[in-house]
Amino acid sequence: MRLKAKIDANQPEIVKALRQIGCSVQHLHQLGQGCPDILIGVAGFNVLAEIKDSAKPPSARNLTEDEQDWHDAWRGQVSIITCVDDALRVVRYFREQR
Repeated sequence: MRLKAKIDANQPEIVKALRQIGCSVQHLHQLGQGCPDILIGVAGFNVLAEIKDSAKPPSARNLTEDEQDWHDAWRGQVSIITCVDDALRVVRYFREQR
């Protein structure tokens, strides 16, 4: 039996901030197997994002083995977000690409 997927403590805050600025957000953390935590819809782009908690020590913010394997194998975009400011920078980047 699979245990309930855990989220980083800052994930609700980041998701709330993204939605407040007009992004759509789909939670993916339940998929496991190293898949990023959220999918962000912004300015016609789909943005994958792995959330790490900036309140934790740097060693606790490293990708897990499954996450690293997934990132290494993925041939598309994926961002690592540690705080709301990171999320806003990612959104700003994609809005500027439009």
